[in-house]
Amino acid sequence: MTDLLEDDLGTWRRTHYSTNIDPSLRDQEVIVMGWVSSVRDHGNITFIALNDRFGHIQIALKKKNCPKDLLNKIEGVREHTSIAVKGKVKYEMKAPNSAEIIPLELKILSIAKKSSPFPIQSRQSVGIDTRLDLRAVDLRRPLLQSIFNIRYTVLNSCRDFLKEEGFLEVNTPKIIATATEGGATLFPIFYYNREAFMAQSPQLYKEQLTMAFENVFEIAPIFRAEPSRTNRHLSEAISIDVEKAFADYSDVTILLEKMIVYIINKIKENNKFHLNYLGATLPEVTMPIPRYQYSELVEMLQNAGESIEWGDDLAFQKLQKIQIKNMDSFYFIVDWPSAIKPFYVKPNPKQPRVCESFDLMFKSLEISSGSTRIKNKDELMDRMKQQGLKVEAFDSHLRIFDYGIPPHAGFGVGLERLMMSLCNVDNIRDATLYPRDIDRLTP
Repeated sequence: MTDLLEDDLGTWRRTHYSTNIDPSLRDQEVIVMGWVSSVRDHGNITFIALNDRFGHIQIALKKKNCPKDLLNKIEGVREHTSIAVKGKVKYEMKAPNSAEIIPLELKILSIAKKSSPFPIQSRQSVGIDTRLDLRAVDLRRPLLQSIFNIRYTVLNSCRDFLKEEGFLEVNTPKIIATATEGGATLFPIFYYNREAFMAQSPQLYKEQLTMAFENVFEIAPIFRAEPSRTNRHLSEAISIDVEKAFADYSDVTILLEKMIVYIINKIKENNKFHLNYLGATLPEVTMPIPRYQYSELVEMLQNAGESIEWGDDLAFQKLQKIQIKNMDSFYFIVDWPSAIKPFYVKPNPKQPRVCESFDLMFKSLEISSGSTRIKNKDELMDRMKQQGLKVEAFDSHLRIFDYGIPPHAGFGVGLERLMMSLCNVDNIRDATLYPRDIDRLTP
């Protein structure tokens, strides 16, 4: 490899991205910038694939017409090196967008000193731990580029949909004094001279905010200390949380299914290229999304010979063993046992052992949970006691129930799990940029 020196950016600035380079710019001088994904030497001509955030550009260097200093630079370029190219656009039918760039000058902006331990262009790759150790390099792979471009559409569509539905985006604290939902899945931290926790969810805050703003949503991290080593669990995830005043779980179930349909339509509109690259077919969703009673599924599992009692959780392994309509797409499980849902979930007034709650499932994967919330302070305190929670720890939350909190309902959607369902992703770690789980705290 030719010894190279890195250049400064100087006065050069990008004039065009890869998507702008097409035959309409023929013979025009442009400046493009990016990183080298491949170098192909064909004797008299060398092709460089230059990638930017939108795709790649073909740089074609004809050696017999090339100045010596430029040829020396090109010959020293290796994969992953960041470069800037000033050149003229030429028509080339086989190049991306039927155009390539004939270089006039080249700047080596950052030299790649090592080869990647995994192929960038291949759909198949090495084990995920090797990739995660060099995650920023891993994210250059077109496969992950496609996933995260779709993720961007999902986030924007959620915001657009909820704003159109009259919801206000909020931000709630992520350092809290007590458990949001009870249980042991908490990350304790030192907060000055006392103990605090990372928030499991914005649940209590978004309920309180319905008093002032009625309809609110938040898209933000949640933290759960679940000691799970599966392809469906993360210790830090993004949750899309929604809360609506003067509503019950039936209302927000309808809102959620409308949001899912809206998201899918936006992906179809904005991400055709990425879907094609992934080979992913979006789920077919028709409204209303099918709804199944918890009790109905327990009976089906028992009839299928499964060892399960009413009141047990529905493990995903068990759900895989029964056949129900729409099992290959989205469906709701509604009216869960009160005993296995959080303290703020409202029991059915006519049948208290069942609560007004739902889970949105994709195949056997839980995507979302929601419910009508308890608005009566005494009832809420009773539920806390039944679940072994210290009522006094929730004093700052309970006191607002003395000031007329409206009836309300809401849900939370796990963004990464939603991405798994939409993009046919097998491992949830490929649906988040820098995964955090029981074994990984870096990079």
